[in-house]
Amino acid sequence: MPPLRIAAITLLLLASSATTRAAEPLPEAIGAPGQSVVVTLHAEGAQVYECKAGADGKAIWSFREPIATLLADGKTVGRHYAGPNWEHSDSSAVAAKVAGNAPGATANDIPWLKLEVTSRRGSGVLADVTTVQRINTKGGKHEGACETVGSFLNVPYSADYVFLRKG
Repeated sequence: MPPLRIAAITLLLLASSATTRAAEPLPEAIGAPGQSVVVTLHAEGAQVYECKAGADGKAIWSFREPIATLLADGKTVGRHYAGPNWEHSDSSAVAAKVAGNAPGATANDIPWLKLEVTSRRGSGVLADVTTVQRINTKGGKHEGACETVGSFLNVPYSADYVFLRKG
């Protein structure tokens, strides 16, 4: 292989590894010591924003809800939606509230989160989950002024959701 091509491939590999944050060690704000991983699912979808009047009366983009497909080994196994809620195809589901956050890798990435489960249903894979971590986020962030109050904007994102249980 020509040296120039080797150099180009090396630069591409370095650039891609520089923008990917490893899952370990996690930022302290989203850590869950003493908990074990039940399942990690990849999400592909959108963060939905709505144009609303801000406190000063000016129209700004405000986060409304996530809409995402949950994937395992490239196959759809569930969905993620407002609440926030995660629903597995085995009919188990959890809802949670934010308990901690850390910045995404770039200014365009939504934050990494630690979420405490507030309710659950079903007897499947998510039945014993107590904590959800959102890591490895890409995209999804949008801020600033908008023009038409009531309009919506879908911002593509991806993330990994790590479902944990105590013990």
